[in-house]
Amino acid sequence: MNDTQIALVQESFAKVAPIADDAAALFYNRLFELDPELRPLFKGNMAEQGKKLMKMIGMAVNSLGRLEEIVPAVQSLGERHMDYGVKEQDYDTVGSALLWTLEQGLGKAFTPECRAAWAQTYTLLANTMKDAARSTA
Repeated sequence: MNDTQIALVQESFAKVAPIADDAAALFYNRLFELDPELRPLFKGNMAEQGKKLMKMIGMAVNSLGRLEEIVPAVQSLGERHMDYGVKEQDYDTVGSALLWTLEQGLGKAFTPECRAAWAQTYTLLANTMKDAARSTA
């Protein structure tokens, strides 16, 4: 990722952070709408799950300029997700739900350039998670 893409992701996430709880609810509603079979993978309190999601995204977004610092945590997350029953194809659904949520939260600020930067960010993180899951399977 280049500096412009990193800045777009970080600046746009800063606009979503104040509505983090609403964004998380939108995300999970969209995720389960896209694939209702994913719902049973989430057994806990969804508000708490949403807080964890937004915290994890915030950590990743804030570390984009120093990816080497978060790779071990992202790999560990991928390994845990495999244990939870997440399949490789589920990452595509999550990515779609994430981009849709960002579009809802950012409106016109979610420009094509911003969307592309987020898509690249998500793909990078998801591929890291999937690779880690594969290596432990």
